[in-house]
Amino acid sequence: MGHVDVAGVRYDLPDGRVLLDDVSFRVGDGAKVALVGANGAGKTTLLRIITGDVTPHTGVVTRSGGLGVMRQMVSHGLGDDPTVAELLLSVAPERIRRAHAEIDRLERALMEDDDEKTQLAYAGALAEYADAGGYDLEVTWDVCTTTGLGVPYERAKYRELRTLSGGEQKRLVLDYLLRGPDEVLLLDEPDNFLDVPGKIWLEGRIRESAKTILFISHDRELLNNTATRIVTVELGHAGNLVWTHPGGFASYHEARQDRFLRFEMQRRRWDEEHAKIKALVLRLKIKAEYNDGMASQYRAAQTRLRKFEEAGPPTEQPREQQVKMRLKGGRTGKRAVVCEQLELTGLMEPFDLEVWYGERVAVLGSNGSGKSHFLRLLAAGGSDPDKEHQPVSDVPVEPVTHRGRAKLGARVRPGWFVQTHEHPELLGRTLLEILHRGDALPDGRGRAGMGREQAARVLDRYELAHAAEQTFESLSGGQQARFQILLLELSGATLLLLDEPTDNLDVQSAEALEDGLEAFEGTVVAVTHDRWFARGFDRFLVYGADGSVYESDGPVWDEGRVVRAR
Repeated sequence: MGHVDVAGVRYDLPDGRVLLDDVSFRVGDGAKVALVGANGAGKTTLLRIITGDVTPHTGVVTRSGGLGVMRQMVSHGLGDDPTVAELLLSVAPERIRRAHAEIDRLERALMEDDDEKTQLAYAGALAEYADAGGYDLEVTWDVCTTTGLGVPYERAKYRELRTLSGGEQKRLVLDYLLRGPDEVLLLDEPDNFLDVPGKIWLEGRIRESAKTILFISHDRELLNNTATRIVTVELGHAGNLVWTHPGGFASYHEARQDRFLRFEMQRRRWDEEHAKIKALVLRLKIKAEYNDGMASQYRAAQTRLRKFEEAGPPTEQPREQQVKMRLKGGRTGKRAVVCEQLELTGLMEPFDLEVWYGERVAVLGSNGSGKSHFLRLLAAGGSDPDKEHQPVSDVPVEPVTHRGRAKLGARVRPGWFVQTHEHPELLGRTLLEILHRGDALPDGRGRAGMGREQAARVLDRYELAHAAEQTFESLSGGQQARFQILLLELSGATLLLLDEPTDNLDVQSAEALEDGLEAFEGTVVAVTHDRWFARGFDRFLVYGADGSVYESDGPVWDEGRVVRAR
């Protein structure tokens, strides 16, 4: 079995700022440990320090057992038009990778010159590949391609990766790592790109695996179903720290709250003691001015104060990431959305739907089934929008071809969040500029501009104050998502249309969004694959594999892809 020990690791960024400071934790034999924390807190850097790709400035990492690593982008760095074989080889043990490269080189050499020396070297390379376990590994690859792609390795190996979806590529790599020889696995967001059946498959495989696994994930359902302990990268004042919760996700929040309460208590006690000693020094100072006999007591109190202050307050409390979303909304007509025999051309069969003011509707189903098109149609104000139903922002929404009709109720103003969407109106501008200018239109739609101080305050509420002078496109995916939700908050929308809103949000930001939606006075329609997020909804609209759209009592996660006539 294998384990990982991280002790006293410090890592500085090129600009001299400390990213990680005195980080220590252990991943014991067979443990399933989740690494969580704010976007940009240093989780991926920490994984790269464990793999040896990055050297820490101080501290050591010790580990036992072979190490299998899955990066966030599995095909990254594989060159042009990589194949299935190259993908699987990229995550194989190093000795096998080296032996395979040598065979490749000698095969090319034999085409040029088939002399005895090259033949002997080639025979030696084949023997080394066998000794390293290359042929045994091909048996494992064969099982993976047969289960994942439905074809044996010999037929799958030359397939170009671009013919596989992101989810299929991830699943192939995960299947191999979980079956392969490495005893310790480091997985960077393994659930990204997987649909819900894929995530459920991954949870089962992690749970039943005997391997030691350290993984980064923001999927709370996955954390809840797999992690035996949780390591949190916390925002420190002089470099980020880690805290290990020795249990699973179910007890994580309470433990975290208790921890912050404990910090507050310790700090309060220290402050009280500090005030007491300062008051004593002040009293003795006044007395010593009138009475020489008090001078030595005064000096002793001064020394006590100096030593107390030098020792400093209890461990500097990590800063809790505090994202606060204040989504307001407003009263609208009772019927917020009405669809009559709505058919998204070429996508789904006609369906009827009534959504009432204040409802929370989750739209579920496989990718490509037309869910995002449905949201976009509502974002444009429906089939034939009145003036009051036009989107809150001035960015034109591409029309969606459809039959039947979708109509919004009185005073329903759609606000649309979609992560994958290009945002030409935000590019090249800093967050402060975007907020300062606003996008209000002459008819009163949109958000008003705001002064620098007010803009800085709202950015602070979304944990974006430090990025105020950065341009929108230079933000991380999670920061962009938070900023777009902030723009929605300021826009005065009364119908929120959210397309996969939690996809790039860390755990804490996703929870802040849920709190914000709970307080929102208006209607919410959200497309999601996030099972934890979906728990907060009261209606479920499912886009079925047979092209039908139906409502179910609870979330449905196993609808396949819609089969279309090609």
